[in-house]
Amino acid sequence: QVQLVESGGGLVQPGGSLRLSCAGSGYVFSMYGMSWRRQAPGKERELVAGITSDGDTYYADSVKGRFTISRDNAENTMYLQMNNLVPEDTAVYYCFRGRPGVPVWGQGTQVIVSL
Repeated sequence: QVQLVESGGGLVQPGGSLRLSCAGSGYVFSMYGMSWRRQAPGKERELVAGITSDGDTYYADSVKGRFTISRDNAENTMYLQMNNLVPEDTAVYYCFRGRPGVPVWGQGTQVIVSL
């Protein structure tokens, strides 16, 4: 059974940092590109950052220079280091595994950036 489990969300003040983790199981983690998506209240889900199976990374313009995506294939885990957070980063953050095969979503972890 393929499963993605996120952790690390929470409440943080503007300018603060959080590190999200996504643990994958039930498949060969290293073979797949992975990404982080987020959905803010009243908005559509959007891409935040992605990392290919080769380790190449890409980011939404809104998070470039503040967020860093990485992966540890030995631990079957993907990370999102989020620095200099702003209220607009408030959202539920999901990890996502794309093709080949059926796309898989995690259950999401809430990030709230507020005083």
